This record gives sequence, C-alpha cells and structure tokens, in this order.
Amino acid sequence: MAGRFISLEGGEGVGKSTQLAALATALEGRGIEVLVTREPGGSSGAEAIRKLLLEGEETRWNPRSEALLFAAARADHVEKTIKPALAEGKWVLSDRFLDSSLAYQGEAGGLGIEAVRDLHRFGSLDFLPDRTLVLRLESGEGALRARRRDGEEGDRIGSRPPRYHAAVDRGFRVMAEQEPDRVKLIDAEGNPETVTARLLYALGDLLP
Repeated sequence: MAGRFISLEGGEGVGKSTQLAALATALEGRGIEVLVTREPGGSSGAEAIRKLLLEGEETRWNPRSEALLFAAARADHVEKTIKPALAEGKWVLSDRFLDSSLAYQGEAGGLGIEAVRDLHRFGSLDFLPDRTLVLRLESGEGALRARRRDGEEGDRIGSRPPRYHAAVDRGFRVMAEQEPDRVKLIDAEGNPETVTARLLYALGDLLP
C-alpha cells in the first residue's frame, strides 16, 4: 500500500496535538501503519534547529533568519524521516509542515508567501503533503486557549501579539483558496471526537 503524507496545521491552541494522536489511532484502526512526527523537528538535525527557533528572546532572529532556519530543518526532516517512511508504505502525520512557514513567516512575518515558498523549493524540492488539514477556531479563541494552557509565557512564536496570530489565520485561509484540493480548512469547535470525524471525512478520498 502506498504511503501518504498528511500535515496537520493551525494557529495556537486549536488542538493539533490532541487531534494528531486521535487521527493516528483512527488510521491504525483501519490497518494503516502510521508515523507521527513534528516541525520544526522530526530528525536529529531538525530537532537541534528546533531549540534555536523556539528558545531565547523574541529578537533572537530576524524574519529572514527564522525562515531560513525553518527551511533548513524541513529539508533534513524530509530527507531523513518523511521520504524513507513513505517509501516503506507508511502514512506520515506531521504536526506542522510548509504551510506553517507560509502563514507564520510569509504572511504574518511580512516576508511574503512566495518568498518563503522559494526557500522550500530550494531546500526540499517543493515536496508537498498529499493533504494538509488546517484546524481553525473563531478569531482569538485559539490564542486564548493557548494562554490558559501555557500561562502567559509561551515560546518565542506562540507568545506573539494577537495581530500576529490573526495574520497567521489569514495566511492559512489564503493557502486554502490557492490550493483547495490539498489544503482543507477544518472547524475545530466541538468535542474532540467530532473534530476527529471531520478530519477523517476530509481524508476520505485517500483512505484505502
């Protein structure tokens, strides 16, 4: 059976971690072998870069440096983890991938979506998920959940102001408009089981 690559996206506090685990369990229940991974990270080199990206002062990196680090981590992740698992017929579920960089650094960070996409074309040869599922909540609700979960101190990116996270959400909506066959917006309201069912429905044409 051919492997599939699925990325789970969304802003802060939308429930990605919960839904990633639930989706993996649901797919395994269908007899699918699943590898769960994350970005930044997912390989030894990318995990080292993750610490550089998420720790330290907000001013540690300018937007271009941040985008380059994400692209470098992703290139290692694709080569060392994702493509080998797909070659073995596994389904790879990634907590974030390219579309996070497009939304966070491209749209919200002001670099431009196409400029960030160019880094991905170079670093990872424009390798894309078979399906990208973007969990969405009403504006501001996700960030409020994240603050309740983490306290006022989050990581460098999660602790940015509301206007930044509103721009992130706008970026995800832009991607869904540009690539409607790949990028699907998923309502993250409701109980976790209902949200998982929505994710599975959005994968229906890919399921065996």
